[in-house]
Amino acid sequence: MKVLLAAPRGFCAGVNMAIQSLDLALRHLGAPIYVYHEIVHNRCVVEDFQEKGAIFVDSLEDVPVGATLLFSAHGISPEVRQGAEQRQLFAIDATCPLVTKVHLEAIRFAREGYTILLIGHEGHDEVIGTMGEAPEAILLIESPRDVDEIQLDDDAKLAYLTQTTLSVDDANRIIERIKERFPQVVGPPREDICYATQNRQEAVRNLAAEADVVLVLGSQNSSNSQRLKELAREHGKQAYLIDDAHDLQEDWFKADDCVLVTAGASAPESVVNECVV
Repeated sequence: MKVLLAAPRGFCAGVNMAIQSLDLALRHLGAPIYVYHEIVHNRCVVEDFQEKGAIFVDSLEDVPVGATLLFSAHGISPEVRQGAEQRQLFAIDATCPLVTKVHLEAIRFAREGYTILLIGHEGHDEVIGTMGEAPEAILLIESPRDVDEIQLDDDAKLAYLTQTTLSVDDANRIIERIKERFPQVVGPPREDICYATQNRQEAVRNLAAEADVVLVLGSQNSSNSQRLKELAREHGKQAYLIDDAHDLQEDWFKADDCVLVTAGASAPESVVNECVV
């Protein structure tokens, strides 16, 4: 069996920053450190931090007054930030800088009177945080069909933004449909989709032709990991998204297969090594 390792793969800069922030908080402030939602969307990383004393919560009410709370890489809404202040929490913001960029763009477009079409996945932590910046001005778009169903005047003042972890191809299809229907729409000065997400997708796109099977290391709730799996399948390959080596199944492979291995932006290199060995 031949194994190809995609490069780049694994942790992006924003994930590294968030993980280092939580690690430093635990070492210098001591456990417990509360984290609003998962620090990153990866089961192995979350479980490792739980063993070190991190407590992941989905509600501020689960955090004792005056405790330390770290905001995850996906960003939060102003409402959550205000709630943390009201509970007198010592807040550490580990939001990815690229997500912060999207938040600032949403604030600016809303202030200038635009209706914002946010391209993303409903319920994703990043999308929830971004929509919280200007809920009255943002419409969520998940597909080209959603664009066709928008109830707005043809000459409406429109802008679009995107979730940072989308499939580049999927996002471009939606953006093209938006521009077809609303030629006056404006976008961000620079693309919102994370460069690390794009690079990892491009690596799979370039190498998929050489592989029989594609393994993506990442968790099921990781948007960018799901996109890598979908991209491989679009190229006609068997593709599996797994957390670690325990998820591997022998009947996925033949002795003469070429296996392409990659990892989502929140998956540690250690799980890649375990699978390859």
